[in-house]
Amino acid sequence: MQPDYYLRRPSLPSELTSIAQFEALWAEIEASNTPLDLTDLLDTPRWPFLAYLAEHKPVLFHGSGNPSLSKLVPRQANDIVAFGNQRAVYAASDGIWPIFYAILEREPQEVSLLNACFRQVKPDGSFDDPHYFFSIDDQSYKRQPWRTGTIYILPRQGFIAKPSSSKRGMTLQIMEWASLHEVAPIARLTVGPQDFPFLNQVRSHNLAQLIECANADPEGFPWLKSGY
Repeated sequence: MQPDYYLRRPSLPSELTSIAQFEALWAEIEASNTPLDLTDLLDTPRWPFLAYLAEHKPVLFHGSGNPSLSKLVPRQANDIVAFGNQRAVYAASDGIWPIFYAILEREPQEVSLLNACFRQVKPDGSFDDPHYFFSIDDQSYKRQPWRTGTIYILPRQGFIAKPSSSKRGMTLQIMEWASLHEVAPIARLTVGPQDFPFLNQVRSHNLAQLIECANADPEGFPWLKSGY
């Protein structure tokens, strides 16, 4: 049982019409010789389509404010965990998490963000539903730094998944992947704040207090005593 401050993914559509639409769009992606722009082909909300692909197709997702990337190239990341501190292309095997990155405007003022997306690994090796946590620093929160962004749909081949970890007696899989080589998208989709189902549940934190708590207890994510 996850603490209630972790957000559980809403249920995916089960209607046959929705699934048929998702499969038809996937067929168009597979048939296209160039990256397919899905923006005018998909109704809102858009996260269920991305979540459906994450569950059933060999793809990953990358959220960006740049709408015209023809290739994603490795860039040096900055993270205290070795996997997240590589020179790599990072992507997610989840349809909601990358929307957060796509719609968050981090320039010209730097934004401190604290977020996660994970699934509990069951004893039989299957996964529980995804859970999430989203927070930005309190100064950024005041100005509500949301924008229109782009989700790039990437082939999963060539990516390596972040190793699973243990916490509170549970095995958790962070839905983060990395490729050390450049990656060409197979499709793109424009998204806005209205496409992010947790927009009203993004928290804010005091950066100085967060750093203090993280230094005192490196394993204490999400450090809720730091001023949320």
